[in-house]
Amino acid sequence: MRNVFTFLLLTALVWSPAVAQVAEDPTPKRQAEEPAKPELTHEQKLDELFSELKRERNEKASQRISGRIWQEWNRSGSASIDLMMGWAKKAMDDKKYDVALDFLDQVVVLDPKYPEGWNRRATLHFMMHNFGKSMADIEQTLELEPRHFGALSGMARIMEEGDRKELALSAYQRVLEIYPMDRNAQNQVSELSEQLAGEAI
Repeated sequence: MRNVFTFLLLTALVWSPAVAQVAEDPTPKRQAEEPAKPELTHEQKLDELFSELKRERNEKASQRISGRIWQEWNRSGSASIDLMMGWAKKAMDDKKYDVALDFLDQVVVLDPKYPEGWNRRATLHFMMHNFGKSMADIEQTLELEPRHFGALSGMARIMEEGDRKELALSAYQRVLEIYPMDRNAQNQVSELSEQLAGEAI
């Protein structure tokens, strides 16, 4: 009798829906995997970073964001240009300005749409006191990247050198529209505003 009961129990288990389902599909069903997010383009990364920079009100956090923007700006997409930019920086650090200028001339010829090539050469011209040439390169930089707060700061400094305070103030104000927590631009706006107010009296 016990053997008959055991046989009936085993039969019921084998044909129960739950056991049958496991028998049909012994492997657990995988959860649907989320599709991987497409990697952002260079321009999309910059757009996101500039949005963050404009919203951020913590100075240290803003500096980190601006650093990431500079990293994006420095990416030329060309190993040859990156190499020449590195050589130019070394020559500038060593005050070998003519050597640096040769490298940067080659950079802007190889890729005239690379904003940082023009901006770096603008900086070099400023260091060499070639303010007219520096301004021309700044204008080219801003045509390619209107949000280039580094180029705008360079423009402001050239205006200060020429004692054109109103234009310098305007350039620093443009910097703050893009990078509100730029401490140097904040200080310069305050100082220039006071000077211009004093001169108007």
